[in-house]
Amino acid sequence: MHLRSIPPLPGKPPKKKRAAAKLIWLLSILCIVLLVVLFFRSPISKVTEVRWIGEHFVTKDELGEVSGLKPGEPFFGTSEATISARIQEKFPYVKSVKMVKHFPGVVEVYVHEYAAVAYELSADGQVLACLENGTVVKPSAQLKTVLEKPVLTKWDGQAEVRGLLSQQLAKIPKGLLADISEISFYPSSSYPDRIKMYTRSGFEVVTTVSALPDKITYLSGVVETQEPGRITMLKADSYIPYSSLPEDPGEIDAEEEQTATNEQEMENNENNMQDEQDQQNVDEEKNSTQ
Repeated sequence: MHLRSIPPLPGKPPKKKRAAAKLIWLLSILCIVLLVVLFFRSPISKVTEVRWIGEHFVTKDELGEVSGLKPGEPFFGTSEATISARIQEKFPYVKSVKMVKHFPGVVEVYVHEYAAVAYELSADGQVLACLENGTVVKPSAQLKTVLEKPVLTKWDGQAEVRGLLSQQLAKIPKGLLADISEISFYPSSSYPDRIKMYTRSGFEVVTTVSALPDKITYLSGVVETQEPGRITMLKADSYIPYSSLPEDPGEIDAEEEQTATNEQEMENNENNMQDEQDQQNVDEEKNSTQ
């Protein structure tokens, strides 16, 4: 009778090997934590240079103060959304902000401001820039010498209408504004937003803020074919050369007011007639259904 030997059961892994692996794992985590702490405490994790690009109406120092983005600040501690919100809240003439980070330490911030559509001469003789969103700011000394945009005069106390004018000017192609040198606030009882424009070619143009984008497209045709004079672009358009203008400017204003009054009366009469016709049609429809 042969006896079979029973193989021994596999033994448990040595506790020393398991403990060593656990120790290595813990040491690795500690090393990683230590490296992270050392990195964020070292100069390499800080902002070493901030490059502001595109600003005209605000200084680099003001941008750095408001945004909090300065050399020495954490490189990964600020986001583009935070920087943009801080700047736009303080400076409403900033349209957008884009931040680009170059490791290590260099941050570029592109500041996109609303464009200037006109300049205004204030009561104390300062030149102010009127932006496309209606904001008025004081430009830098470098921009003051470049007045290629229309200059606004006699707009004191008319911030709301001036803001609407800036928005309207932003809609007009630059080529159509190239000949406009000055825009004055010139209200009347019939046209509270009436303006008077002067061209570099010697014309005087009367229109309104609301009608400006539509009316100005016809201006170049008159300027190119007629001698200098007064162009009126209200509900009805007219042109009178300077040689035929009356000596008293009040006569022109009185005539424009009378024309506007007549046009308004005609429009009211037409609306009343239309309302009467609509009411008559409704009555006839009711009678036909009964």
